[in-house]
Amino acid sequence: MPHHTLPAEYEDLRMRTRAFIRDVVIPAEPRSGERLNDVTRDQLQAAAKAAGVFAPHVPREYGGQGLPLEYWSPIFQECGYSPIGASILNCMAPDEGNMHMLGLIASEAQKQRYLLPLAAGTSRSCFAMTEPHPGAGSDPAALQTRATKIDGGWSITGHKRFTSGAEDAAFCIVMARTQGHGDSPAGATMFLVDMTNPGVRLGRMIHTTDRAISGGHPHVHFDDCVVADDAVLGEVGLGFRYAQVRLGPARLTHCMRWLGLARRSLDIALDRAERREIFGSPLKDLGLAQELIAQCVIDIETSDAIIETTGTLLASDPKAGSALSSVAKVHCSEAIYRVIDRAIQICGGDGVSDALPLAGYLNEVRPFRIYDGSNETHKWAISRRASAHRAREVAAGAPYLADVDAEFEFDRDAAVVGRGL
Repeated sequence: MPHHTLPAEYEDLRMRTRAFIRDVVIPAEPRSGERLNDVTRDQLQAAAKAAGVFAPHVPREYGGQGLPLEYWSPIFQECGYSPIGASILNCMAPDEGNMHMLGLIASEAQKQRYLLPLAAGTSRSCFAMTEPHPGAGSDPAALQTRATKIDGGWSITGHKRFTSGAEDAAFCIVMARTQGHGDSPAGATMFLVDMTNPGVRLGRMIHTTDRAISGGHPHVHFDDCVVADDAVLGEVGLGFRYAQVRLGPARLTHCMRWLGLARRSLDIALDRAERREIFGSPLKDLGLAQELIAQCVIDIETSDAIIETTGTLLASDPKAGSALSSVAKVHCSEAIYRVIDRAIQICGGDGVSDALPLAGYLNEVRPFRIYDGSNETHKWAISRRASAHRAREVAAGAPYLADVDAEFEFDRDAAVVGRGL
């Protein structure tokens, strides 16, 4: 069925992506619990380039398909139908978010040095913001890593953790606190740091339930890591502003990819319910199974709708879109988990075994309720924004609706006429 919002050229890309994922990528998926090896990845990425589906989100001048942000979701969902699909098509975290930010903020020289090879799939990257307690985690303002101005550059010192992809990365985008310098304000600054820099040291690997992100989630130490002035990404002191440029779309692309995995999980459950008979009838005809299936469809469709709305808003109003991406992130991370969990329930014992991939899918999506800011943190921010917005409305003259002691006049005759009585 054609997608209801995609222009013809992007609908063609979606259908070619769907065919590539199902015909080429899925047969090459590693066994449950195993990681995709580099040789297979390189072969599949070459095939994706030949098929014209590689790097859908990257501008054409950097080797991608030039897909506008508001149309990312349908194509990213097709990629996400396989756990390795986004990696093969080079739209997997953290590289996808780094590419997007570099395209918007980096200098032309930085784009040539870092964005071009990243977009081509010949290098990988990581994003270093999360720190051990009491450093930055869900609260970026707790940032502990420091960058000190020196002659001709900067010295970065700090300890990061959950630096996804760092083990395989060629470079890192590092968030560090900086003092005011010249006309630049104090705050946070982003730096582009080669992982071969002698001041960079990989630390202990953090073993998590997910396996899709190549390069793991290790600790990374910056020990008097010296970089030149041209390593500053954007402007000094504006790192927190740039983080929102990256994190809003990055939250949403996680929703897109994993919604594709939720769709595959439901397909597995539907196939099972079609052919499995129990108590003398197909599983699909039993009310309890129908309830699980219906709730899956509801979660998928509501997730799809909020992703589409948020993507459109991000493209036109990044600040408002970033705020709505918090709502999308919370809803989708919980809804997608529910879909896969129900699919497991429908499939019974096989659902929790390695006979089907569903248990592995559940392991992949569970961390999303923590990654990119815990859901609890996002709910706190969502609540604060709602309260502040309503307070501004009332201050501007909107009626205060909770005053139970106010006396309201009621014109009975007018009410009767209004009802036509």
